[in-house]
Amino acid sequence: MKFTIYQESRTGKRANNEDRVAYCYSREALLMVVADGMGGHYYGEVAAQIAVQTLTEAFPNESRPRLRDPFMFLQKGMLNAHRGILDFAGKHHLLDSPRTTCVACIVQNNVAYWAHSGDSRLYLLRNGKALAQTRDHSRVRLLVDQGVISEEQMTVHPDRNKIYGCLGGQQTPEIEYSRKTTLTAGDVLVLCTDGVWSGLPGDMLATALKSADLMGAVPALIDEAEARGGPHADNLSIIAVRWGDTYADESSGGSGLISTKTMPRDTVTTKLDEFGRHPSRKIELTEEEIELAIEEIRSTIQKYSK
Repeated sequence: MKFTIYQESRTGKRANNEDRVAYCYSREALLMVVADGMGGHYYGEVAAQIAVQTLTEAFPNESRPRLRDPFMFLQKGMLNAHRGILDFAGKHHLLDSPRTTCVACIVQNNVAYWAHSGDSRLYLLRNGKALAQTRDHSRVRLLVDQGVISEEQMTVHPDRNKIYGCLGGQQTPEIEYSRKTTLTAGDVLVLCTDGVWSGLPGDMLATALKSADLMGAVPALIDEAEARGGPHADNLSIIAVRWGDTYADESSGGSGLISTKTMPRDTVTTKLDEFGRHPSRKIELTEEEIELAIEEIRSTIQKYSK
């Protein structure tokens, strides 16, 4: 596999960053995950961390070096994350379980498979156009589908934060799956939270990322989304990958350029920040409390990753 990948998560103008992003890859498969947590105190961060960590920790066990059934992997991972969040809520005697949206994508054999619950999105961009986009599990999306409001009204509607699909909570999560989608050289996959897409329409993303270097273009797009969010800008998180670039300058080791051709079959590379450790994620916990939370999250995930 050959691809360029970039991920970033910012707090925006919120008190804490409840988003989490991660990716990992073996020689023949790539996993990307974005989650947007919801919950009081620090529990939104916990829910999102459990989601991304459950998937990324299961990946090395099942990508040898590719996944047997990508859709089954995504389903199992999201449902296990859902159960893990409920376990955490029960252990802490929370009156209401924290929740998180989640969008995840697997690429192997030049085919993309994705799944989502909630309103974190995936876009497939090709030749400057948005070829595919996930459908939000939200109240405003239903209103648009019913013709009650327009796409432009979604981001300012009073019900814009009401979602009916998520991991955690009392209901079994609604998880929606893509079709198997073959990628071509130059295709860009974007996974992002609503803090990004609410300020950046899909066609704007497609135009900006048509041929630009992701390392420079994506931070500029996040700057724009944050500026458009104004004084109440939400957390902003994104993973963008350009598939099958021409690697004429591969030997230069440029930032973000990855080739898995020489990776050992049993090796997996992961980029995932530990809970509470990223400098942009403000969290009002002491180092001791963070260490305890990390241990609790890890023990919760291990229960479902066997």
